[in-house]
Amino acid sequence: MTKLKIGDQAPAFESVDQDGKKVLLSDFKGKKLVLYFYPRDNTSGCTAQACNLRDNYQAFQKAGYEILGVSSDDEKSHQKFIEKQNLPFRLLADTDKSVHEQFDVWKEKSMYGRKYMGTVRTTFVIDEQGKIENIIEKVKTKEHTSQILI
Repeated sequence: MTKLKIGDQAPAFESVDQDGKKVLLSDFKGKKLVLYFYPRDNTSGCTAQACNLRDNYQAFQKAGYEILGVSSDDEKSHQKFIEKQNLPFRLLADTDKSVHEQFDVWKEKSMYGRKYMGTVRTTFVIDEQGKIENIIEKVKTKEHTSQILI
């Protein structure tokens, strides 16, 4: 998979949300989309990131953005995360990691010398025509909104 760049057409993904409803990139045609990939529900960094986006959700809506979070957790995990954190946006259950692979964010990582495969926390900002207008790879979880709404 070649690395996506700003200006590229976003991959036409298909996945399911926390309720098992099908979600396609084409569902967002005519809207701006914040598609953020995060490692796991209910971990400290992922919770900080989701809550920062939640707390600024109205600013995103006002600016014409929809938000979709993506992790490899299943629907049930996403439902609990949404309820516990009162998240106003949908989360994609990419359990087969197909969307991760389309966006090239499923990579080898290393912790304490141990290598493993995991999600590289990355946010893609996609315009109304489905083109990538920004890619944020150094995500500041507690102030992520300010990295997106510049």
